[in-house]
Amino acid sequence: MLPEQKSPKQPISVLVVLHDADHNILLLERADRANFWQSVTGSLEQGETPFQAALREVAEETGFVLQNHQLHDCETQVVYEIYPHWRHRYAAGVTHNTEHWFRAQIATGSVPKLTEHTAWQWLPRVQAAELVFSPSNRDAILALP
Repeated sequence: MLPEQKSPKQPISVLVVLHDADHNILLLERADRANFWQSVTGSLEQGETPFQAALREVAEETGFVLQNHQLHDCETQVVYEIYPHWRHRYAAGVTHNTEHWFRAQIATGSVPKLTEHTAWQWLPRVQAAELVFSPSNRDAILALP
């Protein structure tokens, strides 16, 4: 029996900025890249809407189960070039991704249960924006109202 092949990732993703009432930002360190800090991110699964993906990714990456009313659609999408070292996850020839931005306010000092990351930290908004590796993540943090 042949091993089951994973389907390529869809080039449509979500970015979810988790913040507290004082606009401190929860950042996660990628397991596959040391010192790559980011907000919650992930690609859509087959048949999933960006809103559904955002709820799922927050639960998977942090253990926080958000209610629909807690998740705010920022109504912003950005298209960016996929880093070459991650293109193998997508179908041949795919070089760009469309990212949908969301945000959610959670309790100050909430402690995530990490499953896909190696570390977490709460930082003030400007400091968090300076630390994230993704320009779109930086822009999403700075765009918080």
